[in-house]
Amino acid sequence: MTTHSIKQIKTSLYASKAPLEWAVSNNGTLYTAQIPIDENGDVVAGGIEAQARQTLDNLKHTLECANVGMDSVLQVLIYVTDREYLKTVNQVYAEYFEAPYPNRAALVIAGLAREEMLVELVVYAAVP
Repeated sequence: MTTHSIKQIKTSLYASKAPLEWAVSNNGTLYTAQIPIDENGDVVAGGIEAQARQTLDNLKHTLECANVGMDSVLQVLIYVTDREYLKTVNQVYAEYFEAPYPNRAALVIAGLAREEMLVELVVYAAVP
């Protein structure tokens, strides 16, 4: 039997009823997926810009809870439900990251877990 040293990163994000942690770390890497929800667990209104900003704010909070900053992010997978959203996501994303930027991929998909969600990020970051 393999022993795992997976560590939960405690955040103040809404406690999901789904079987998940907002972030875990193992072997110097933090793994997280972030969505555009507020402190009540509701998807924020206001379209793609508001959702992108909330998702990145949630990411920033999660990283701070792990005692690292946005500069520790290694890779970002961006999921959007419409190709047109990528321009806005890129504009907001540029407010949160500086060069050298994380490696990243952007995917246009049919939908996300909650119908009203327009964006989701899967992120890997280096942690001490």
